[in-house]
Amino acid sequence: MYYSEKMKLDTWSKRTQTNPILPASAGKIAPLFRMSFILRGPDFTHPEQPNFAAPNPSNKILITRRLFVITPIMKNELVKLAQRHGTPLFIIDHAKIRANFRTFKKNLPNVQAYYAVKANSNQEIIETLFKEGASFDVASYNEFMQVYKYLKLLQKSDKYFFIWDKIIFSNTIKDRHTLKKIRKYKPLVTYDNADEVRKIKEYCPTAGLVLRLKVPDIGSQVELSSKFGAELGEAFDLIKLVFDLGLTVEGLSFHVGSQCTNFDNYASALRITSEIFNDCRKKGYNTRIVDIGGGFPVPYDSQAPRFEQLAKVIRSECKRLFPKDVELIAEPGRFMVATAASLISEIIGKARRDGKIVYHINDGVYSTFSGVVFDHWVPTFRAFNRGKKEVCTVVGPTCDSFDKISLSEHLPANLQIGDFFYTENIGAYSIASATRFNGFDGPKIIHINK
Repeated sequence: MYYSEKMKLDTWSKRTQTNPILPASAGKIAPLFRMSFILRGPDFTHPEQPNFAAPNPSNKILITRRLFVITPIMKNELVKLAQRHGTPLFIIDHAKIRANFRTFKKNLPNVQAYYAVKANSNQEIIETLFKEGASFDVASYNEFMQVYKYLKLLQKSDKYFFIWDKIIFSNTIKDRHTLKKIRKYKPLVTYDNADEVRKIKEYCPTAGLVLRLKVPDIGSQVELSSKFGAELGEAFDLIKLVFDLGLTVEGLSFHVGSQCTNFDNYASALRITSEIFNDCRKKGYNTRIVDIGGGFPVPYDSQAPRFEQLAKVIRSECKRLFPKDVELIAEPGRFMVATAASLISEIIGKARRDGKIVYHINDGVYSTFSGVVFDHWVPTFRAFNRGKKEVCTVVGPTCDSFDKISLSEHLPANLQIGDFFYTENIGAYSIASATRFNGFDGPKIIHINK
C-alpha cells in the first residue's frame, strides 16, 4: 500500500483537528482594517457569528442580497477607504472566511475541507484557511507551491505526511513536467482515463490515485461533466489498470458542478460512487477516500437553497451508503470566499445611448468582473447616492464593446463622474481570472479582520 495502516489512521484523526503549525515567515500580513460593518447590514449576521438557524419551511436562505442597504455610516467609511487607497478597491474580509469555514465544519463535521485554491488564490486567504485547519485542492504546480510554503519548514517526515493530508491535485490532466516536479512529494492526485494512468506511472509513480467519476450536474451554474470524469462503465477497468501497473487507487471522487442548487445531483452522485466503492472493497481493493467535490451553494440571492439543508442530505446519504471507515473529503472553493469580498468601483464616464443611461466604471469583465464571463455570475451594484432610478447599463473601461457588465441595473439617474458603486459577494472567480487587457491594472486589494 501507499503508506502504513497506522499512518492512515493517524491521517484521519489529524484531519479533524485544527492544524497549529504555521511558520513565522509564512508571508507578510497586510495592515488590519477594522471594517466588519461591511457585512453587518440589516440582512447580514456579524461575520464572526455565522447564522446557524434551522432551515425555514420555504427552503430559501435567510440572507437576502436584494434588500442590502448602504447606511450613512457604512457609506462614510467606504468613501474614506476609496479615497485612501484609490479605486477599484477589492476588500477581503477574513472574519467572513473563517465564519464560512466554521459553517462548513459545523454542518459536515466528518468531511475534511480541501479549499479549491482556483476560486481565489490570494496568498493571505490560503494563510487564513491554513490556520483554520483546512486542506487544499490545487490544479497546478504554482498553486501547490502556494500551499507548500506553509509546510516546507516542518521536519522532513512531518512535511511529507502533511503534504498528503493537506493537498490534493484534483485536476485530472497534469502535464509531464508538473508530474516530474511533484514526484518527490508523493502527492494525492485524481485521474479519469487510461492515458493519464500511464503518464503518472512514468513520471510520478509515487502518487496515490483517486478516480474521478462522471456524475449528473443538471442545474449547476457551471457544468463540469462534459470535460471531466470517467464513464461508469469503464470505472472498474480504470481501477484495475492502476493496480496492474503497481500503483494504488486510494479512493473515488466526483463533482456535481459549481454552485449546485439541485440537491438530487449530490444524492445521485453519492449513490453511484457508493456502488463502485463497495464493489472495489468486495473485490479486495482497499479504497478508502470519497471526495464529494464542491458546488456547495452560496447565498447570492434569495433563491439560493440553504447549505444547511444540503449538508443534511449529504450526512444522511453518506451514513446510509458508505462503511464507517470511509474518509470523506470535499473541495469547497466558492463557498469559502464568495461572500468574503466586496468591490468599490468608480464612475469614469456617463452617456445616454439609445435612450438608456450608460455608466462607464474603472473595472470590467476583463478584470474583477471576469466571473460574468467565465462563471455565469450576475453581479449587482449599489450606489452611494440616492435619486430617481432608471434601468441603466454598466460597462467596463476597455475599448472592447464586449466589456459590458450589466445591461439592466436599476440605479439612480443622477450619478456623476467620480461617484462610487459597491458590489458584494465578489470573492470567488473574480480576481482569480482577471487579466490586464488594454494595460489596465487590477484592483487594489486590502485585507480586513485578519
